[in-house]
Amino acid sequence: MGGAAPTSAPARTLPAVSSPDPGADPLVEATRRLEEGEELVLATAVRTDGAPPCRPGQKLLLGPGGPLAGTLGCSEFDASATARTADLLADGEPALETFTHDLGSVEVYLEPLRPRPRLVVLGATPVAEHLLRGGTELGYATVLVERRAERITPAHRAAARRVEPSVTAVALGGEVDAVHTDHDAPDIVEELGPLLRAGVRFVGVMGSTRHTAPHLEALRAAGCTDDDLARLRTPVGLDLGARTPAEIALSILAGLLAARTGRTGGWLDRR
Repeated sequence: MGGAAPTSAPARTLPAVSSPDPGADPLVEATRRLEEGEELVLATAVRTDGAPPCRPGQKLLLGPGGPLAGTLGCSEFDASATARTADLLADGEPALETFTHDLGSVEVYLEPLRPRPRLVVLGATPVAEHLLRGGTELGYATVLVERRAERITPAHRAAARRVEPSVTAVALGGEVDAVHTDHDAPDIVEELGPLLRAGVRFVGVMGSTRHTAPHLEALRAAGCTDDDLARLRTPVGLDLGARTPAEIALSILAGLLAARTGRTGGWLDRR
């Protein structure tokens, strides 16, 4: 079985977050699972030789745990694609493979599919609305987390791709950035704990040290380690002199972009 040599750095793989459904349409299932934050491989039959039990265009969707939807026509071809899944997810590069069968062979294009980075905004505040809008423009899949339904306005729902009552309903991992916009929220410790322990890329909380210090102690009492707490950014955002909700959101989004690209911010002509 041949294929392109891996060329990119290893990528994090996520466990499946929903049950396999082999009878589902592979493309529809891929869209759904990417929205849930899963990493996938889509195998598409491109060309056949001989009379294998596969037609060009047949698709098989795979995850870290194996096949999820569709088929390449037989268990042998599906098993061959499954065997390549872990390497493809780690390498992040597509490959063209030839799988053989007693009745012939099939050329298969194997394409890793990565979910968009996710911005989880906690607290339905005016700043949250601007963060959700700006996050979408920066390429994030956005989620608003707020269990107090009465605080969620139509503008929040329009700006958020999803609205959930708790972070436990969101797939968490290294491609997630999270910002809590309400330091007075009664469930702030309950929501921040899973974010810190799940290893999300960025966790920030709006508010001064005076407002957030009690939450740090409560998080420590809830089992967060010093390393966990060291990852919590508060106050959050770059120092832009922001005052309005839109300006505060801009300073936070600029900080998220800087963190994502490994920069510190600052004027380019002052370097």
